[in-house]
Amino acid sequence: MSDIPTLSAGSHQRHGSNIGQPFTRRDGFLKVTGGARYAADNNPEGLLHAALAVASIARGRVTHLDVEAAKAHPGVVEVMVPGNRPALASDPDEKSNPFMFRLDLLQNDRVRYAGQPIAVVIAETFEAATEGARLLAPTYETERARTGLEGEPFAPEKVGVGNAARAQSGDVEAELAGSAKMLEAVYETPAQYHNAMEPHAVVAHWQGDRLVIDTPSQGLAMAVMRVAGLFGLAPDKILVRSPFLGGGFGSKGFLSSAQILGILAAKLVDRPVKLALTRPQMFGPVGHRAPTRQTLRIGLGQDGELNAIDHATLTASSTFDDFFEPASDISHTLYAAPAIRTSHEAVRVDTGTPLFMRAPGEATGSIALESAIDEAAEAAGLDPLEFRLKNYAEAEPISGLPFSSKALRECYEQGAARFGWAERPREPGTMRDENGLLVGWGMGTATFPALMFEAEARAVIRADGSGVMETGAHDMGQGAWTALAQIAADAIGLDLTRVTFNAGSSDLPNAGIAGGSGHTATAGMALHKAGEAVIAKLADLATEDEASPLFGAGNVGVIARDGRLVRRDDESRGEAYGEILKRAGLSNIEARGKAGGDNAAREHYAMHAHGAVFAEVKIDPDLCQIRTTRLVGAFAAGRIINPRLVESQLFGGMIWGVSFALHEEGIQDKRSGRIVNGDFAEYHVPVNADVPSLEAILVHEEDQLVNALGIKGVGEIGITGTGGAIANAIWHATGKRLRRFPIRPADLLG
Repeated sequence: MSDIPTLSAGSHQRHGSNIGQPFTRRDGFLKVTGGARYAADNNPEGLLHAALAVASIARGRVTHLDVEAAKAHPGVVEVMVPGNRPALASDPDEKSNPFMFRLDLLQNDRVRYAGQPIAVVIAETFEAATEGARLLAPTYETERARTGLEGEPFAPEKVGVGNAARAQSGDVEAELAGSAKMLEAVYETPAQYHNAMEPHAVVAHWQGDRLVIDTPSQGLAMAVMRVAGLFGLAPDKILVRSPFLGGGFGSKGFLSSAQILGILAAKLVDRPVKLALTRPQMFGPVGHRAPTRQTLRIGLGQDGELNAIDHATLTASSTFDDFFEPASDISHTLYAAPAIRTSHEAVRVDTGTPLFMRAPGEATGSIALESAIDEAAEAAGLDPLEFRLKNYAEAEPISGLPFSSKALRECYEQGAARFGWAERPREPGTMRDENGLLVGWGMGTATFPALMFEAEARAVIRADGSGVMETGAHDMGQGAWTALAQIAADAIGLDLTRVTFNAGSSDLPNAGIAGGSGHTATAGMALHKAGEAVIAKLADLATEDEASPLFGAGNVGVIARDGRLVRRDDESRGEAYGEILKRAGLSNIEARGKAGGDNAAREHYAMHAHGAVFAEVKIDPDLCQIRTTRLVGAFAAGRIINPRLVESQLFGGMIWGVSFALHEEGIQDKRSGRIVNGDFAEYHVPVNADVPSLEAILVHEEDQLVNALGIKGVGEIGITGTGGAIANAIWHATGKRLRRFPIRPADLLG
């Protein structure tokens, strides 16, 4: 675990004084002072630099690369092409599990999408490698690119990660036919690209039969297993270091083609190699959110109750792999109706394979569903909040399972009160501000499943009264190193300054994946159980030792607090950890803990976080310029480990909701298949001026079933209500219902 920094923090107490406190980020000082080392900051001795050459067409084959011209450039050491690429131990197209994606590793001369790697130039400097890649001057045999959603649709067997492509409860057609009103609308969402601040990068160093990799990873253990399979290495011969990630949003959950190509390049030249993607290269080989066309049919009863929801999604995947955006699945969980049906179809297009992107399925589906629910509320003659409360689901609608906890009513109540929703006029287009701008208020419901994965952790208590807690956790900016350290310190009853917390390296216990808003619950529960296990071992030492004041307390039990064990029935009788260990002749005591896979309640309860987002927009009636001027979100997500970090995550999600509704779109040239706005100048994301007022309310919620710590997750839920709230606010300001996203000023002119 070399070169991984140890983080420290201020002094705190046991039993709730760590968990629940708004501590500042433990990694903040390193980041603002430049001490945080990201993957591309590593420069081992003898380092070479690699640059990708990527296809400028979307379909066809490479007919020529001017390798000699590239190798003649000063500083260029080697050019890796299909003919000289080192052999692999397994097929890069192998799909052994749903988290495995096919890779472009110079298998042949075929081009399957624009931006696909077609060669790697390796040089003494980055500049030489980049110029060498340009000098390759590829020529192609070009075939017509297949783009958009207009191809021949088919029904996939699974969507997302193993979800059924179709699901149904009740007789949808009968309920629609018997409804007093039936609405049908089509909503379209575009391709979106992750574009984390830190592009994908790798520094690969072969040390004999050992491989050391520095690369941003949301799943260290999975990265090790993928590399082990591809290169025929034992996992213990591979070290992946990823202490800091400059954002991931799902794209760094799995090693990309570029990262494996960097490892292959290092093997080819037998020197360490660094390969970092440019910003345009982030549009293609490292995943994206797929476009969708969603058709919603909603049946209403005479009094505004929902009779049926039919949610059908058409999406796209690549021609060579399967990932299908599960957008319709959002309709499983939010609103009560006697009949619900969700379905998915897909087309094959010449694009890089779509991938998980923050709130996959839920973000895409909720912007359509929340818009449709508002349309239904208007048809029923009800206020949007009144309509949602009228159709509130007391149990998960499609499964019938009770919720492990659900404080959505409280989210509605608190969010509406803070926003001032009661003052909202029913009629659209009736609000203006002092400058004559149109004002609109809209809302949306937020939800995301409370997921957990499998993880392990190691806890050590030392004779000097300090502790070590370790798990291979991932911090991509969400504050995991802080929140998990809080859990770790409480788990062993020590002041946080007395606990060394190690994370970010694959030689530590497997912390699972940082995704699905489940990392704090997953790694946190592993730390919690490791702490319980080491305290139990320490307690056994004390209660079985006649020289200890805790001797014989095994039946009544002991409590760990402030570096001491005390009797549960008499806290005046206790002993410091160090005294127990020294008398036993031990320098330390350790234990491991595991999380995930042992919660039987998950079979009997639906587990979700919930929220409500209220949005205000202002629109220039002449220029149709749209501004989101105010957002208030109220969220219930179980036990809050660190409210400061949670608020930051919710803000980030809500800002992404603004981006989804108004800004973000990857535009594909239908002739070439290339993304024409593959940079931050033209791929628009919000800036500070686009979100002048944000407020997140943390609604109290206890959940005794989701896990022992009561943690759900907040990384993605903020997106799921926000986009729909903004779309609904635009309708309220203008009376125009826009169903294609992102919404542009030009859309309001029609």
